[in-house]
Amino acid sequence: MRQTIVSLASGILFGAGLAISGMIDPARVRAFLDVGGAWDPTLAFVMGGALVPMALAWAIVRRRSRPVAAAEFHLPATTPVDARLIAGAALFGAGWGLAGLCPGPAIAALAIRPVPAAVFCLGMAAGFGLFRLLPEPRTRQEETRHDLQAAG
Repeated sequence: MRQTIVSLASGILFGAGLAISGMIDPARVRAFLDVGGAWDPTLAFVMGGALVPMALAWAIVRRRSRPVAAAEFHLPATTPVDARLIAGAALFGAGWGLAGLCPGPAIAALAIRPVPAAVFCLGMAAGFGLFRLLPEPRTRQEETRHDLQAAG
């Protein structure tokens, strides 16, 4: 129950921050990405401002053995930059530039502009589904085994 309450409060706080900062306004986001035209740099301050609480959070995580509302931290694993990551980042950037929304702001926008945000979220869900159809990348052990078998 405690984890649910913390998750709900965090989601509301995050969504409110996105709405107040204008991150859920596709026109504003597209103006930020239009560096060759009528560039609006204000969202850079939003992103920069997000670094402060995140830096504090990382400093706190390093000092704690477990989070306040869960049994353990679920930190992302570090993976090498590969073609798969670059392709995903390029697709994400293209989608962000075309629609002016990314996943977090799109979900927050459901409360303010439900129809266009829902269309985006459905497309995003379809993209997630298509991703599941891709073959899993090989691990280093699998690549080494494959190379050894190919060598003879």
